[in-house]
Amino acid sequence: MTILVVGATGTLGRQVVRRALDEGYKVRCLVRNPKKATFLKEWGAELVVGNLCYPETLPPALEGVIAIVDAATARPTDSLSIKQVDWEGKVALIQAAKAAGVDRYVLFSLLDADKHPDVPLMEIKRCTELFLAEADLNYTILQLCGFMQGLIGQYAIPILEGQAVWITGESSPVAYMDTQDIAKFAVRALSVPETEKQIFPVVGTRAWSAEEIISLCERLSGKEARITRMPINLLRTMRRVLRFFQWGWNVADRLAFTEVLANGKPLDAPMDEVYQVFGLNPTETTTLESYMQEYFGRILKKLRELDYEKTKTKKKQTPKKTPFKS
Repeated sequence: MTILVVGATGTLGRQVVRRALDEGYKVRCLVRNPKKATFLKEWGAELVVGNLCYPETLPPALEGVIAIVDAATARPTDSLSIKQVDWEGKVALIQAAKAAGVDRYVLFSLLDADKHPDVPLMEIKRCTELFLAEADLNYTILQLCGFMQGLIGQYAIPILEGQAVWITGESSPVAYMDTQDIAKFAVRALSVPETEKQIFPVVGTRAWSAEEIISLCERLSGKEARITRMPINLLRTMRRVLRFFQWGWNVADRLAFTEVLANGKPLDAPMDEVYQVFGLNPTETTTLESYMQEYFGRILKKLRELDYEKTKTKKKQTPKKTPFKS
């Protein structure tokens, strides 16, 4: 069974590739730049050059493919807009999948996308869900709300380096999940008929506010965070200004997502029934505490080793004092 993973070089996509290979699937990856995807080939995946924004490149990638796991999304550093990738690109892929006779389609979406029509990314995700549901494919939609991996750059590193940690408005608690655990659900969906034509939340063990995450990082690192609060009204003004310039549209659309994370409403959902359907054990899901503890444990150990090596080198370079002779 050959599956196509789209967005395979991303934080989540690479974990899907790794999990699928471990479970014995033949994995093909649609990539824009093969040089940046060599690690996937080394793992055992097949690379096919293509781009969601160029529909003519999709049919060759779909030859012999039974299922698609779609983890693609526009990145902040991309020149492509959210609309181009997350809407126009997804529509092209779904249409190509249907034309190629692909049997299964697993899509990653966002939790509560239907509750934020004024946030471009959320509205696009909602529309994509509807388009896929009407495409007559055996789909499974997994609604996510945040990756633990993103918290390292957002909280852990700034606290370790004594830099400012930015908080916006009233922090919304988020049930972050390790991408390795999310990948388990995506790959399991391919072999569980009960997941066909269904939508499931896939979120972490509990929702965490920004303040709680900062407190956890402070305790694990032994350092105090420098917290800077960004007024939500200032971000709204910045978004309106950026919308006047074409080069600022993509940034403005991403700033709109702060409305979701700064309204105080939790991004969370019950998961008991989801674990039962997928046949996965909830006790094996990584908690945020254990994830952060493992990260800080590795980093602090490395810092101690580096400090020891510097001290040892300094001692070797320090000349020995010779006794004064008269």
